[in-house]
Amino acid sequence: MIRASILGWWLLAALCCTPAQAHKPSDSYLYLSVHEQHVDGQWDIALRDLDFALGLDADGNGELTWDEVRAKHDAIAAYALSHLSLSSADVLCPSTAGAQLIDQHSDGAYAVLRFSAVCSAKISALKVNYRLLFELDPQHKGLLKLQYRGLTSSAIFSPDAAAQKFALAEPDRLQQFADYLTTGVWHIWLGFDHILFLLSLLLPAVLIWWDRQWRPAPSLHGCLLDVLKIVTAFTLAHSITLSLATLQVIALPSRWVEAAIAASVVFAALNNIVTLLPTRRWLAAFGFGLIHGFGFASVLTDLELPQGVLLLALVGFNGGVELGQIALVALFLPLAYGMRKSWVYRKLVLLGGSSLIALIAGAWFTERAFNLKLFGP
Repeated sequence: MIRASILGWWLLAALCCTPAQAHKPSDSYLYLSVHEQHVDGQWDIALRDLDFALGLDADGNGELTWDEVRAKHDAIAAYALSHLSLSSADVLCPSTAGAQLIDQHSDGAYAVLRFSAVCSAKISALKVNYRLLFELDPQHKGLLKLQYRGLTSSAIFSPDAAAQKFALAEPDRLQQFADYLTTGVWHIWLGFDHILFLLSLLLPAVLIWWDRQWRPAPSLHGCLLDVLKIVTAFTLAHSITLSLATLQVIALPSRWVEAAIAASVVFAALNNIVTLLPTRRWLAAFGFGLIHGFGFASVLTDLELPQGVLLLALVGFNGGVELGQIALVALFLPLAYGMRKSWVYRKLVLLGGSSLIALIAGAWFTERAFNLKLFGP
């Protein structure tokens, strides 16, 4: 009982530490086009990230205006280019800032910084050292699209992979696949709304609904079968819409997708309390998994990769999401199965945890559906 209590409090503590806000992780989009010894660049950086780093919101009202952003153009350019260096043959290629614009991505407004760099000789291999926002947000990622004579390469920068070298030849597809596989894993691990949706569906997997109450499941086999149905349904559903959205067959407004994802978490959590679907939670996993797929796709659609590279990124990213999901299930199931007979699990973890999840997701839904800020910036 002591062991079960400790595990129960550990699970609830993990829920309490979940951020009040959950949105698309911090990304920027870097586009480089190489011509002989010249590099033309465009860098799309989220205004919310620049506001966090530079304090763009001059009047502190929580809303950025074009005048506020324009007043910081020089600061934005200086900050961005001081965190990016291009070099060829170990010789730095000086960068010069150009025009700045504003563009809309799937998750909001971005500053668009145009710049150029000139190297001392024709470029045969370009080294990119990317350091934007890493000191403020270690989870930030830089997504690169590099073009040279009709060839397109892609890469992902992180604190552990901040400096990368690109030979201007046929790109390393295996490395690109590995990059997106890793990004998919981290996307599910850091996507708190996706995690809480999956967790809400899994919490009753070690129990059975009998005589109008939750009771311990009699065997591990039945629990595994229930988990398999849920995970398979969720995987199939989000893979469908992830593919359709990334290939731009279907597009939905990001705000409503994010609101629907929050609503799905509320439903899944409340289902554990009022038991609308006590034995067919895989149906909810499939139905709402279709919506979650649009959320996963936001990372890839904004990069606008060509079809050949896009398919590779899609397969790698989706595979990473699945690996991250399997890891979570492998961690959860043994703990939950070992605790299933205790009142701590049935009352504190299942009902108490589900109530807490519903409250958190309800706040997310309110913020996203009505464009409100309930929990800070």
